Formats: sequence, C-alpha cells, structure tokens
Amino acid sequence: MRLLIIGTLEGHITTAGKIAMSHGAKVAQVSSIDEALNALRTGQGADLVMIDVKLDTGNLVQRLEIERIAIPVVAYGFGTDADAAVAAIEQGAKEYIPLPPDAELIAAVLEAVSEESSEIVFQDSAMDSVIALATRIAPSEASVLITGESGTGKELMAHHIHKKSKRSTAQFVAVNCAAIPENLLESELFGHEKGAFTGAVARRIGKFEEANGGTLLLDEISEMHPRLQAKLLRVIQEREIDRVGGTQTIPVNVRILATSNRNMEKSVKDGDFREDLFFRLNVVNVTLPPLRERPKDVIVLANHFSKKYADANGVPEKPFSQPALDALQRHSWRGNVRELENTIHRSVLLAQGDEIDTDAVMLNLTEGEPIDVGSATAAAVASTAQNMVGKTVAEVERDLIIGTLEHCLGNRTHAANILGISIRTLRNKLKLYTEHGIAVPMPGEG
Repeated sequence: MRLLIIGTLEGHITTAGKIAMSHGAKVAQVSSIDEALNALRTGQGADLVMIDVKLDTGNLVQRLEIERIAIPVVAYGFGTDADAAVAAIEQGAKEYIPLPPDAELIAAVLEAVSEESSEIVFQDSAMDSVIALATRIAPSEASVLITGESGTGKELMAHHIHKKSKRSTAQFVAVNCAAIPENLLESELFGHEKGAFTGAVARRIGKFEEANGGTLLLDEISEMHPRLQAKLLRVIQEREIDRVGGTQTIPVNVRILATSNRNMEKSVKDGDFREDLFFRLNVVNVTLPPLRERPKDVIVLANHFSKKYADANGVPEKPFSQPALDALQRHSWRGNVRELENTIHRSVLLAQGDEIDTDAVMLNLTEGEPIDVGSATAAAVASTAQNMVGKTVAEVERDLIIGTLEHCLGNRTHAANILGISIRTLRNKLKLYTEHGIAVPMPGEG
C-alpha cells in the first residue's frame, strides 16, 4: 500500500501518516495538488491519495480523470465538519477522515483500498502443495498466472511470490485490469507523452516503468481488451514499451504476475483471450482452491479474522460458540475467504455475551442448502426471524445498514467493508434513504 498525502494540517496528518506506516503503508507527503500530480506523473506511484479538505478536492479529482490517472481520493479535515465532508464526497472523494486521526479508521480505509492483508493463513492440506509450488518458483524470473474463484486470495498469493523473489526489495505494482476502462488502461500501463490526448498536460510514467526492476501484477488479466492484449504481448516479448503518443521505445525490466477468476483455456478457445499471450503468461500456473475445498481453513481463518477485527475495533476478543462453528463449517462460502472475512468482521461487532453465537454470524443460506431444523443454528435463525416479523426485506436491510453506519461513526468505507458490499452500492442506498427523508449518519456521527 502506497499512500500520498496532500497538505499538512499542523502536524496532525503526520500522525496519520505514522499510523498508516504502522499498518505497512509507504507514505509520501506533498504540500500542493501540483506537486502531487508531478509525483504521480514521474512514477512515484500511489494506491491512495489523501487530500486536505481545505484544498480543491474537485480540482484534484478532475485533473486525475483528465490525465487518466486512476487512484481513489480520500479527504481529511479537522473534526466532524459535515458540510466539508459532504462537499468533498460530492466533488469525488471516496471518503472523509476527521482529524485528529483515529488509528482504527485509518486502518479500515487502508484495508478497504488494499483489500488484502499481508499474511497467508492456512492449515488445510489442500493449500500445502499450492504454497510449496509458489515458494519454489518465486526466486525465478518466470511469469506466473494465478487462477481461482473470486475471493480466494489471488493478489495475496502474488504478494507472497514477490516477497520470496529476488526482486523482493524492489517495487511491487498492481493494476486491476477489470476496474480501469480500456481508454484509461493503456495510459495506466504504458504512460503517455505531453499532448498525446486532451488533458495530457505533461509526460506521465506508466505502471511498467514504475515497476522497473520489480514486479508488476496484472490483476484480472482476462478482462483486458484484445487490442491491449496484442500490445502487452509485444512488451513481454521485446521487454520495452512505447508511451501513448511517444516515438521512442523504453526498455523495462519487470517480472509479470497475472490473475484471473476465469477458465483461461476456455477464454482462449472462445476467442476472448489471445493464445500466444496466454502461453507467455502461463509459464507457471498457481491455482488456488476454493474455501469449500479447504474445510480445515474455515475455522483457522475465522479465529484469525476474529482477533484481527476485535483488535481493530477495540472490543474484547470472544470465542465462537460450537453452534456458530458448526454453521461456519456447513456454509458453502461462494465468496470464499473474502466472504468469510466480511462475515467475521460483522459478527465481531454484533456479538453479545461472552461468545460469538449464530445470531451474530448471520449467515445467508445459499440456494439449496439444507437446514437442520433440530440444530441450534436453525433455532437461532428462527429467533432472528421472529424479531423481523412485520418488516419488509427492504426495512430489515435499511436498519442493518443504518445501524452499521452508526457503529462506524458514519464512515462509509468501514461500514461497506463490514456489510460485505461495495462502497458504491452503499452510497446508492444511502442516497435513496435520504431522498425518502430517513436520517443518515454523517462522517463522525454515531
């Protein structure tokens, strides 16, 4: 995680930077928007930008969009200034962080952006051979294709390979090929020259140059447009890039890791992915098994996430009741480790008493999943259902969202992470609630 801070706010943001560094982030700080843009153009990359709410957040967001720089922006300012928070979010900021800084809040924002922790936690034998393979090939220069269902930890595995490689002290740069539109992705990968397109006010270094000497992760490579696939193939073969609008080739030395949640061989057969590029990327294939095929890892991971989020939220760590453990192990986990993590985060906050019981776990039963009517889980489900009688599904959902937001002191990013939904989905629902006259907590309100 690389954090770029714009502004100072009398030293408070320095404290925020130290908190971020304590959570593994690399922090850089500049005083103005122009300095920030210059740093980003010249290859001093960032995964998240924090800007003083007193500066022109809208101008920053607009200039990033014009120059095709895809980085989330978070605003910060003194106290719980609701007007400033609303204005910043309306101008394109993803979140507002009140200062003096709160360690839990900053940790939640960093985690929401990075999505992956730095530790691989496992116990099931199904993972033994996977970890062994990844560790064995890590010191090589071979391209690696990491495949698996969504939520299995493909980016985490990429970090593991990088840390075990000969390039571990160099940059690890990740690009989500699915999250960036095609017209932006080319500039994001290869950079551009001044005047290459409207808004290209200066030369900008792309991710390949930024990762020079290190590792470049092409996340969800299967979503890349065929035209860019052809250009990527040439880069891999020739080990040189052409900036958009440029006339000179630039040598690059990067090791490429790629991930996909698709069946890549089928994508090649269907004509959606170039066969020659597939063979270039798939020198070594590391396939992550879904969580349902790693039953021993469910409880190990549940305990790991329970401790993690108890510490993050300043609440006592509690053991799981046996019915809760049984329910966790019976669940199908279609969202894999990511779904499990969100479930445990939520249960830590909702748990009452000395244990985390089934009513706090609140598992959504998948279609066709049997219910043991005589089990304690079924009893807990029935009890919860009784409390919801008379309410519509929309009302239950609204109460859960508002309640979670209140617990998070209005922090949208933290609440979305707990609820297991995207920040965009949360904002859309909150907008709907506001339009219907329902009070929605502002950042800093609980």
